Amino acid sequence: MKQNKSLYLIPVMLCFFCMGFVDLVGIASNYVKEDLALTDGVANIFPSLVFFWFLIFSVPTGMLMNKIGRKKTVLLSLAVTVLSLLLPLFGETFAIMLIAFSLLGIGNALMQTSLNPLVSTVMGGGNLVSTLTFGQFIKAIASFSAPYLAMWGATQVIPEFGLSWRVLFAIFFVAGMLSTILLFITPIDEPPVEGKPSTFVECFKLLGTPIVLLSFLGIMCHVGIDVGTNTTAPKILMERLGMTLNEAAFATSLYFIFRTIGCLTGSFFLRVLKIRTFFVISIIMMALAMCGLFIGTEQWMLYAAIALVGYGNSNVFSMCFATALESMPGKQNEVSGLMIMGLFGGTIFPLFMGLLSDSMGQTGAVLVMAVGVVYLFTYVKQLKTA
Repeated sequence: MKQNKSLYLIPVMLCFFCMGFVDLVGIASNYVKEDLALTDGVANIFPSLVFFWFLIFSVPTGMLMNKIGRKKTVLLSLAVTVLSLLLPLFGETFAIMLIAFSLLGIGNALMQTSLNPLVSTVMGGGNLVSTLTFGQFIKAIASFSAPYLAMWGATQVIPEFGLSWRVLFAIFFVAGMLSTILLFITPIDEPPVEGKPSTFVECFKLLGTPIVLLSFLGIMCHVGIDVGTNTTAPKILMERLGMTLNEAAFATSLYFIFRTIGCLTGSFFLRVLKIRTFFVISIIMMALAMCGLFIGTEQWMLYAAIALVGYGNSNVFSMCFATALESMPGKQNEVSGLMIMGLFGGTIFPLFMGLLSDSMGQTGAVLVMAVGVVYLFTYVKQLKTA
């Protein structure tokens, strides 16, 4: 049985890699801004649009899982994601990119809502937090590779295709197709839903449970900081160090490299440390990072701050998500939908960051992210002490 469980986990972990495609929106929005000569406020519409769909589709996806199952819902999410990656290969107009990023957001909302509970099904409830953290490590591999693929495409002459930085969509499209096929042919037994499935209203009533609501807000802040750093880090380097976009794009990769390291080491630390202890360490690192991004004018300081926020923010989602999921074991599909709706923070944060950065530079964007860090400090008391 252990062998089968490990084999079934392979295509599921590949789906986490596809989940990481959503993080290309940070570097992609910077290239679209440059190519189409957009302002920060307009360019930040793209990451905001991607995460807007989490507000609309997350809870309905939790209800859909009750009807068609978790695996089929993940397969649907992969189909939408693959379509979103196909569109930019045909052009880079404002309309095409809006549609592509919208579909990317919808597919990711479906995927994040259904994939985490599918992990719970495959694992049989064992080591859920550390397994979700390892999934985030796999996701982060796609996240930090996106800027490198974009930089490679932007600096290489590929006349046969003329894709430039958009070559990353082609590469991710192939990976998405492979993941879809492997999951489709993998048999996964899902337990039937016990009792009457929750209605839309009953799902939202779960937010009346304090731990569910506070975890929801924690995920909003986590994603807001994640998308905010992803989008803003290159702009800070360009503003303060005079770098070009291709040079500054490394900042996004640096963030995801340390987020990847954080996920990989976090799966170990969460087995040997108390969740609360590890959470506090993570948030302290993020607070130090905000200070560095706010006052830093030297390259080493800015790189250190980006690395700190990458590592510190790497395990926040898993801890908040698992805490909420384990608090209501009989309503995991519904709670998952609500938690993933919290990714709507990826819409709210960039909008405010774009507005403030247009009026007071990237320091204003850092202030918005700092608000999220302050809230996460207040969430500490909700975590297990054992």
